[in-house]
Amino acid sequence: MNVEKIIREYLSQVIHLSLGTCKDNQPWVSEVHFAYDNDLNLYFRSTINRRHSIEIASNPNVAGNIITQHQINEKPRGVYFEGIAERLVNIDENHPAYVLYCERFDTGLEILRESKIDTGHHFYKITVKTFYLFDSRESRPSKKYELKWN
Repeated sequence: MNVEKIIREYLSQVIHLSLGTCKDNQPWVSEVHFAYDNDLNLYFRSTINRRHSIEIASNPNVAGNIITQHQINEKPRGVYFEGIAERLVNIDENHPAYVLYCERFDTGLEILRESKIDTGHHFYKITVKTFYLFDSRESRPSKKYELKWN
């Protein structure tokens, strides 16, 4: 099974991820829309006053999953990850975070302008260290595959 190939195909089919952060031993999960690059870095936008953004500022270690909704009789598959998140600064119209986000969500310069405002949505990058693929479509029995990354 080509785990990397399946992960790449799966990411193209899903537009949101569940992002796990933690502060003072208290976990938190939130949903964010994401884009990704050829190196499988994940990009999302958020305001700096959201709980996950505040927690990333003090603890950049994150985990999450990228899952489609499954029907009752459908064999599940999902992508999980662990990595390091950071707020990006000095984003311009050539930065991959901006370009990829615009391509994926059909948006434009308004999100770049908003990222320059303190109260606006800023760009974040997750550098994934490990991907996990849970698969029961091709694996019998179901299996979890690990893909070290970066």
